[in-house]
Amino acid sequence: MKSKNIPASIKSKSIKDAKNEINTILSKLENKDTNLEASIEDYKRLIQLNEHLDNMFKSRMKEISRMKEHKKTK
Repeated sequence: MKSKNIPASIKSKSIKDAKNEINTILSKLENKDTNLEASIEDYKRLIQLNEHLDNMFKSRMKEISRMKEHKKTK
């Protein structure tokens, strides 16, 4: 899933907020009384949240790498 497919409502979330929503969705999906249609939509959102977190971590890793390289050149 490309970053551009992630809704703005997810892109604006912090890591903590995204993790909290993921935990909420997982709890709902584990509930046997949840209907299939709602589960599918929740699962899609879960995938988008996961992709958002992955993108955020990759971005932070790049920043850290750049900082380390910059520090080495000094």
